[in-house]
Amino acid sequence: MTTVPGEDEDGALARRAAQGDERAFSHLMRRHKGPLHAFARRHVGDPEAALEVVQESFVAAWKALGRYDPDRPFGAWMRAIVLNKCRDRGRRLLVRRLILGERSIDAPNTPDPADPAPGPEASTLHAEQLARLEAAIARLPDPLKEPLILTYLEGYSQQEAANLLRVSVKTVETRAYRARKRLADWLDKP
Repeated sequence: MTTVPGEDEDGALARRAAQGDERAFSHLMRRHKGPLHAFARRHVGDPEAALEVVQESFVAAWKALGRYDPDRPFGAWMRAIVLNKCRDRGRRLLVRRLILGERSIDAPNTPDPADPAPGPEASTLHAEQLARLEAAIARLPDPLKEPLILTYLEGYSQQEAANLLRVSVKTVETRAYRARKRLADWLDKP
């Protein structure tokens, strides 16, 4: 079995970081931030958003160091965290897009450039769309509503939602998909 250069050192640094050594964790961050940023950038398509994802990932990694197995590659563990953060971001953007329409997704509070000051009609329309969405979510049966709310609105991972709901991850995934499909069907109708 071949090892990647620095892999053994990563394990030692991770062990020290798990014991509270912030300098060891800083060294891991410096070593892995470039490749992780490139990985996230390919996933989200925006260098600034990718940087945010990587920063969030390192914060999550610091908090989860107690669960890291130092005998496994640190880079692979970090990629899994980055991938989850990319997915979380995608879900948040999907919800914003559903709620806000095609307005700027990355800056939802920024007015549309063609209409610098939304008038009362636009505000009323937005409020109506939001109320319609909330009503549609409320109409969902609980087995579909709960995974949707936990994963898409509350930001829980599918595993966390599965643990909370005491069902399998696949069940959460399937139910959330069905809920989104049902919402899309309901919201497409006038």
